[in-house]
Amino acid sequence: MKTAILLPLFLVIIALSPARAQQDTSHSKRWTVAGRADKMSDKLKRELKLTSAQNAQILAINTDIIHRTDSIKHNSALPQKEKMQQLQGLSTERNQRFKSVLTAQQYKKFNDWNMQKKEHLEAKMDRKAAGKSKINSANTNE
Repeated sequence: MKTAILLPLFLVIIALSPARAQQDTSHSKRWTVAGRADKMSDKLKRELKLTSAQNAQILAINTDIIHRTDSIKHNSALPQKEKMQQLQGLSTERNQRFKSVLTAQQYKKFNDWNMQKKEHLEAKMDRKAAGKSKINSANTNE
């Protein structure tokens, strides 16, 4: 009786496994340099209502910056401090290049959006640091 129930269930699981594997591979392609640049550009296109010409320029900028960012992050010869400085430089460069493509109103909206993300990230880091300090103080009191 158990075999009669388990065997069909096992066969269904095996039959669905290749479909699941194909889903996973298509998702992983999204996080290549081109995939990440495309994702970021799509979001900017929606949020800033970019023209097709602007979108093409923004996509090219994002692809270039993301490719260079990955090169810096994977360069094990660079000290961490230098990596951070170079990454900040790339962020500044991206902003300047965006400024030359976007209208003043679009750039303001982009800049405001960036500031909100930065504030959100800082608040998240503060909460995380506060949680760690509570754990550390609890461990020292024991």
